Amino acid sequence: MAELLDLAAAVERLIHDGDVVALEGFTHLIPVAAGQEIIRQGRRDLTLVRMTPDIVYDQLIGAGCARKLIFSWGGNPGVGSLHRFRDAVQNAWPAPLEIEEHSHAGMANRYVAGASGLPFAVLRGYVGTDLVNQTDTIKPITCPFTGETLTAVPAINPDVTIVHAQRADRLGNVQIWGLLGVQKEAVLAAKRSLVTVEEIVDQLSPVPGAITLPSWAVTAVAEVPGGAHPSYAQDYSERDNAYYREWDAISRDRDTFTNWLKENAA
Repeated sequence: MAELLDLAAAVERLIHDGDVVALEGFTHLIPVAAGQEIIRQGRRDLTLVRMTPDIVYDQLIGAGCARKLIFSWGGNPGVGSLHRFRDAVQNAWPAPLEIEEHSHAGMANRYVAGASGLPFAVLRGYVGTDLVNQTDTIKPITCPFTGETLTAVPAINPDVTIVHAQRADRLGNVQIWGLLGVQKEAVLAAKRSLVTVEEIVDQLSPVPGAITLPSWAVTAVAEVPGGAHPSYAQDYSERDNAYYREWDAISRDRDTFTNWLKENAA
C-alpha cells in the first residue's frame, strides 16, 4: 500500500544521487513542486527522463541536478527555448549535459515496454528520420514474419517516476483525469513512484474518463495543493500563462536565474 508522506520526506526517501528520474505530465498535471523540492534537497547526477521537458526541467538542469536528459521535445511551451537547457548543452554550465533524443512515439513505447516487463519496443516511427543515426538507443530490427525493417527502442524503467494528480484516498489509490500523457505507464514502469495530489479524500468518487493508479503501484503519495503550478490541474487550477512568459527572461541570464534559484528553491 502506498505510504502517505509530506513532499520533503517523500523526496528524501525515494530519490538518490545518480537515480534515473521521470517527471511526467503533458501540459496538464506537471509535477513542478516535486521538481523544485529535488532542487532544494540538492540531488546530483540525475538522469532526467521526460517526453516534453519544459520549465521544471530547465530549473533542474540550471540548478546542476542533471547529468543526462532522455527526451523527445524540449521547450518553454508557447514561448520559446529552454535557456538553462541550452546553456548546459552548448557551454556545459553549470555542468555538462548528455542528451538522448527520441520521438514522442518512441518515448511512449519505451514506457509501455517498461510497464509490460519487456526489454524493448518496436515501431515504425523512426524510419526515414535522422534520429536513427544520432541516438544509440534506436536500432533497426527485422520483422520475423514479414521481413519489414522496423526500429527497436529499449524499455525505460526509471528508478523513480513522479506524477501529479487530482486526488488520492487514504489507502493511496490515486485518481487522475483530464488531459493525460503517459503517467500510468511511467508509474508502472518505475521501481519506485511518488504521486503528488491536490487533495487526499476519504473516498474516490467517479469522474468521467478518470483512471486510477492502484495503491499497490504507488510507493508514496504527498498532498501538495497547487503542486502542478504553473501548469494546471483540471477542476482545481488554471494554467498560469504569465509564469511561462516571465520564465523566458529569468532563464536567459545566468545571474538572473541564480538569483531566482536562491529566492525560490533555497
